[in-house]
Amino acid sequence: MNVNLEYYKIFYYVGKLGGITLAAEELSITQPAVSQAVRSLERALGTELFVRTGKGVHLTPAGEVLYAYVRRGYEEIQTGERKIREMINMEIGEIRIGASDMTLRFYLLPFLQKFHETYPGIRLTVTNGPTPETLRYLAEGKIDFGLVTAPFTAKKGYGAVQVRRIQDIFVAGERFAKLKGRVHAWSLLKELPLVYLEKHTSTRTYIDEFLRAQGVAVQPEIELATSDMLVQFALKNLGVACVVKDFAQEYLDKGELFAVEFETDIPERPMYLVTNEKLPATAASARFLKLLKENMNGEAGGSMNGQK
Repeated sequence: MNVNLEYYKIFYYVGKLGGITLAAEELSITQPAVSQAVRSLERALGTELFVRTGKGVHLTPAGEVLYAYVRRGYEEIQTGERKIREMINMEIGEIRIGASDMTLRFYLLPFLQKFHETYPGIRLTVTNGPTPETLRYLAEGKIDFGLVTAPFTAKKGYGAVQVRRIQDIFVAGERFAKLKGRVHAWSLLKELPLVYLEKHTSTRTYIDEFLRAQGVAVQPEIELATSDMLVQFALKNLGVACVVKDFAQEYLDKGELFAVEFETDIPERPMYLVTNEKLPATAASARFLKLLKENMNGEAGGSMNGQK
């Protein structure tokens, strides 16, 4: 049956308000247009839906059955429209972000705080994981965007914008004080107990590739899941830890740890904001991305496509 859905809308208002005139006023159309729509619907369904009286109209038994279903459906549509308006107006919504401990703590957190203060009705969901896991979630549509660090391969259809740079260093505690104040060859690492992030993280991949280029292959004694724990193990003198400098800065400033100096510095590497351009952005995620891009400093803003 091919019935104009506008007829059901008019039927809903006539049934709800109990009159042709009231429905016409509510819908801002003429009374004859309302009457015509009701008659057309009755002809299409093959039954009368209203009984006309001097005081208006009331539903027939068939009309009551139809109205019960139409009311639920139309009011659900109204609810959906209202929710969409609330999302557009940033009253409700959700942002799903993929980030590692590092990208969250040393870049993203202040922006999340600012955004939440401005739009308290928006739910913020942060999925914590290393770069490969974040990229997988982005491909599967489980997050709206991710913050990752090089090296990684951006798939076709991804957008990646550099937001800052980070520095990897080796740090140690008092047990290794004899290493202070001297510049060492990278081959020294073969003689030291090393504390590394576990494999399959962008940081571990980057360090392994850098040392391989220096002709050095090492096997760490301890492998950990988080950068915070790397610092704690170094503080306990359990080994020389390879860590992003931001995590160790507080302890370097206090003199509880020191950076082991080598003949060359490990090159800085970029942190990227990554989006899947195949996925439409929600109003909330688009607003948050705008906030991030508006606050990119001079070192940010470089883009990459398919870079490792």
